[in-house]
Amino acid sequence: MFERNFPAANHAVSALGMGCMRMPTRNEEGNPIDRPEAIRLIRHLIDNGVTYVDTAYGYHDGNSEGLVGEALKDGYRERVTLATKLPVWLVNERADMEKLLDEQLARLQTDHVDVYLAHALDGERFDKMRELGLFDFMDEMVAKGKIRYPGFSFHDDAAAFRRIVDSYGWKVAQVQMNLLDEFNQATMDGVRYAAGKGIGIVVMEPVRGGALVKTVPDEIRALYEAGAPGRSAAEWAFRWLIDKPEFMTILSGMSTMEQADDNLRIFSSAEAGCLSDAEKETIEKVRKAYEARIKVGCTGCEYCMPCPQGIKIPEIFKGYDTASMFGDFTGFTKRYNEMEVNASACVGCGSCVAACPQHFKTPIPEMLKQIHGECFAK
Repeated sequence: MFERNFPAANHAVSALGMGCMRMPTRNEEGNPIDRPEAIRLIRHLIDNGVTYVDTAYGYHDGNSEGLVGEALKDGYRERVTLATKLPVWLVNERADMEKLLDEQLARLQTDHVDVYLAHALDGERFDKMRELGLFDFMDEMVAKGKIRYPGFSFHDDAAAFRRIVDSYGWKVAQVQMNLLDEFNQATMDGVRYAAGKGIGIVVMEPVRGGALVKTVPDEIRALYEAGAPGRSAAEWAFRWLIDKPEFMTILSGMSTMEQADDNLRIFSSAEAGCLSDAEKETIEKVRKAYEARIKVGCTGCEYCMPCPQGIKIPEIFKGYDTASMFGDFTGFTKRYNEMEVNASACVGCGSCVAACPQHFKTPIPEMLKQIHGECFAK
């Protein structure tokens, strides 16, 4: 297992990290964690070189941290860099922060966590947390020894990312990144900016929540096969990330021993700079092929909102584009049919057309009608 230097301290962490939000579950109501299998999986990964374990307060309906605490007994805690996250949406005052952290430490059966991330920051949440004293809290918890490295996980745009990076002496930033998100959210330029300031970058969603491997369209599968016969879509996705030295560790939400062993194989056979020019060209072709499958191209700017009829236009378009990109309409169709107000409510008033800066070739009301026809009650 290749390791990478942790910029915040004089030690290294494994390039592959265990993300504990998709652990094995039992086939019962509520899908509870299969505790023995999850513990076996986590310990198997650690025994084979994984030294970064990531969880959060709300994962698995609040049960992930407790499971991780069990898995890290018997000497395993001392072998890993342990990360969890402050659920900022539960914080209403400064005292809530330490109260939540103490609850998490009890769940994890440890006296400290190595990495403590303000969870899922965007610009608005960041402003709220800063006003409530987040920076002083982080400093105090480091001084008390309850956390070692303060950080944040992120979902917003590049401008918000840089603003947060520049606001405090963060040691870690966790970002969504994969071969389709180089120019989205934090962006690779943002990642390089943060890494240049000595911040360790942790990757989440390396396969877009499974979308890059669950259903691979035929034309994209053909591009992969031409580039490296027999190499899986998962390995292509991971290698794109492993190639970049800015990433400290890449989280994978493994739920089976087969996934774990395949990831161990990939991360033990590739390191920074692993992609050839030809392989980079293949991935660029794959990116363009995915983008060509997008049918609407809505940017989510929400200038069309609010719709007089209550239709959530950007939400519908985003879901439809994602389904089109990956050739998987099952989830979107279900969500669409569960909407309180769907596209059938459109009366063609045209207010969205006048407000939209994208100037779509097909007017928004017509696209809504088309989507409704394809997805309603299917």
